[in-house]
Amino acid sequence: MNSGAPYRKLVVKVIVGKEDPERCAQAFNVAATALASGIEVSLWLAGEASWFALPGKAEEFVLEHAAPLHQLLETLVLNATVTLCTQCATRRNIKDGDQINGIRIAGSAAFVEEIMGANTQVVIY
Repeated sequence: MNSGAPYRKLVVKVIVGKEDPERCAQAFNVAATALASGIEVSLWLAGEASWFALPGKAEEFVLEHAAPLHQLLETLVLNATVTLCTQCATRRNIKDGDQINGIRIAGSAAFVEEIMGANTQVVIY
């Protein structure tokens, strides 16, 4: 609960990929916009979005009139925390070391710890 204090951290969990391109692009855009606004951002890649943790996969994503996903992801990797869900990676046979440098792999305990932080807002796409 936010008791009136402004949010200082945004956790965005994206669980969709190419099968739901508008929602996927929205998640990355919101995360990048929050980052540009000076808000601490944590982006979690789960479900079908897990594939974007692999080199070259974000470049394959195209949505007309949307910012290039690979550019948004690159900015987020460099300036925010980007996490690949452990279970989602395992289900897709993605092993630690396969992911883009700068993307960590973590599980539910880390997610819960992040979202319970003070002045944290969570959005799931």
